[in-house]
Parts: sequence; structure tokens; C-alpha cells
Amino acid sequence: MRIVVKVGTSTLAHRTGHMNIRRVEALCKVLSDIKNAGHEVILVSSGAIGMGVGKLSLSSRPEDIPTKQAAAAVGQCELMYTYDRLFSEYNHTVAQLLVTGSDVEDPVRRENFHNTLYRLLELRALPVINENDTIATDEIVIGDNDTLSAIVAATVNADLLVVLSDIEGLHTADPRSDPDARLIDRVDEITPGIEALAGGNGTSLGTGGMVTKLRAARIAMASGIDMVIANGAQPEKLYDIIDGGPVGTRFIGRRDL
Repeated sequence: MRIVVKVGTSTLAHRTGHMNIRRVEALCKVLSDIKNAGHEVILVSSGAIGMGVGKLSLSSRPEDIPTKQAAAAVGQCELMYTYDRLFSEYNHTVAQLLVTGSDVEDPVRRENFHNTLYRLLELRALPVINENDTIATDEIVIGDNDTLSAIVAATVNADLLVVLSDIEGLHTADPRSDPDARLIDRVDEITPGIEALAGGNGTSLGTGGMVTKLRAARIAMASGIDMVIANGAQPEKLYDIIDGGPVGTRFIGRRDL
């Protein structure tokens, strides 16, 4: 299988912005084992700005673009250093790709992006992709890594997209405020009723939320790709997800394509 895994800031970092070392180590171990089993893995990783907030000892996620970009520049270094070190322990080579909206919208740049990704997979590398927050502006921004992960999955004709977050999946209500909220384990179509369940934004350090995850699901489903939203606190659940087990919410890709 060709699998795209998106991991959010809330999975990678503590609320302080500093890296959740135990979680990241477990994630890299599981992804390495999945590669060892013969699967192709692409990691779309958030966390640059969040970790930059921690390393720069900022009190909160910055609002102005220059400080966001500065935090991203600092945090991206730590992020890739950590991935390189951890994946190297399992004899896997990582490759960093930082993209903007122009890289997926402009036909020539999109083709270059496509060719680079395929060549990295042929070379058995593990691509680690993030939006280039150090230079992205309103004009060239993709906006969130949920959407980026779906674009990547469609670009490489992935078999599965897994979005790891700080919640179990899509619920009938916000599980953080409603104890009666029930997990929806399968979605065959994104209806207005499903969209109404999306709620608001994500965590204080991240940019996502259920709205962006549903946007990603639309892209994946339209490309015939299943997408699963699951809790990133237990990376070992990826094994069950790949096997089609009942983990999180699975959005079923259209099979008529």
C-alpha cells in the first residue's frame, strides 16, 4: 500500500509547544515498521510553528506573519533534525519537502512536485512534507496540512490517507463539551448534516479543526482514496487502520473512479 499519514501539532507537541518526545518516538517506530512491511509511506507533518513557539519561549502562537515565519524557521529545524535522527535508527532515510500553494496550483511546479515525490518513493526514502510557513503569504498559502495531505494523497494515487489528531474522529457533537457525543465510524458521503458537525477551529498551537479535515476528506474521497481520522496519541493504531479495523472515522473513497 501507498499510505499518506498526516500528523498534527497537537500530536507532536505538548501544550507548552515543546516536543512530545515519547509520542514522536513511538510514531517514527511504527512508521518505520510499516515501511519494513513493504508499504510506501509519506508523512505530512505539522508542528514547525508550534515547536518554534516553544523554542523561542513565546507565550502563545503568534498572530503576525513575520513572527509566525520566524517561529516556523526555528521549529522546522528541530522537527527535521528529530525525524532524521529517529528514522535513521531504523535505517530509513527521510527527505524534506516544503511547499506552498504555487507548488500545487502551477502546472509546471505541480509536475516537478509530482516527479520528485515519485522518485523519492522509488529510492525508498520517506518524504516528510510541510507547508513552507517561512515564506507562505495569503497569496500562496495552502492554509492547513489536512488539505495538503489530501492533495499529496491524490497526487501520488495513495491507497490510504490517515489524519492523526487529538480526537478519536468525527462525532455527533463536540466530545470535549458533550459527554453524549458518539463517534461516527463510517462516512460514505459528506452531506450538509455531516458538515454541520464540523464545529470550529483546532488547538491553540495548530491551524486545523474538523472543518479542514472534512475538506481533506472531500478531496480524498473524490480521488477514490479512503481517509481515516484517528487519535494520534496511540500511533500503534496505524496497524489496525491499515488492516481496515474499526479505528476512528473512515471516509470511504468513491470506487467508481
